[in-house]
Amino acid sequence: MVKTTAKKTPRRAAKTRKPTMAERADRHALYEESVQCVEHEIDFVDAEFKRLRGHRATTLREDFCGTANTSCEWVRRRPANRAVGVDLDPEVLGWGREHHVAKLSLSQRRRLTLIEGNVLKTAGEPVEILLAMNFSYWLFRERAQLRAYFKRARANLADDGVMFLDCFGGYESFRVLKEHTEHKRFTYTWEHASYNPIDGHFVCHIHFSFPDGSRLKKAFSYEWRLWTLPEIRELLAEAGFSRTTVYWQGWDEKEETGSGDFTPVEEADADAGWICYIAAEK
Repeated sequence: MVKTTAKKTPRRAAKTRKPTMAERADRHALYEESVQCVEHEIDFVDAEFKRLRGHRATTLREDFCGTANTSCEWVRRRPANRAVGVDLDPEVLGWGREHHVAKLSLSQRRRLTLIEGNVLKTAGEPVEILLAMNFSYWLFRERAQLRAYFKRARANLADDGVMFLDCFGGYESFRVLKEHTEHKRFTYTWEHASYNPIDGHFVCHIHFSFPDGSRLKKAFSYEWRLWTLPEIRELLAEAGFSRTTVYWQGWDEKEETGSGDFTPVEEADADAGWICYIAAEK
């Protein structure tokens, strides 16, 4: 009897699924591309500090610094500039060290300090400029909390120091909505998920979608209070700041969008949506 061996049918290699664009995406890089323009931000605070105080600032502190992109831009500007960035989140600080700090020269890195800490508790040498941008201070949802932060910020300023903040509002800011902005490689979506008119509790999300149909949902989420300009200015005054100035964004008629130019104003139109800067002088 002849023993025969059956031939095995070769197995096909399993197909390796190609990662989607959303799976390959870096949420911090997407955020910086769609939300931040640190060059313009530093242009503004640098020029306005000089206009208000008559000389250039050299020291800057960035509260809620995130990836420290703005602090890195500050130390790149002039050889005398020094910056301190403060944030509670070690993950985002680590990303900033890898993607921004590592690209600085040795001299620039020596003039930058990043601190993992609470902005309510982190002190340091007084600075001329203190930043609280991207509406980050809205995480303080009680008047006492926000006033306490403003007091701490004022204590961290030099005698001629100026705090700069940003703010947004308008009657559409109280609505549940989604706004989509097209970029070359993705679509940025800003969502007002909920707003409680009783206590001002405001929940927002950032989403990204890509040409292959994939989505990065809730890449960033925020639970804030939707503060109004009068409330913010009153609390800055209660915290001891001597004067506040509101800088309103102009309108580009051709592009039908904000111009990016901000000028001091005392009155403004009741727009559907607006963004402004605030300077609070010690």
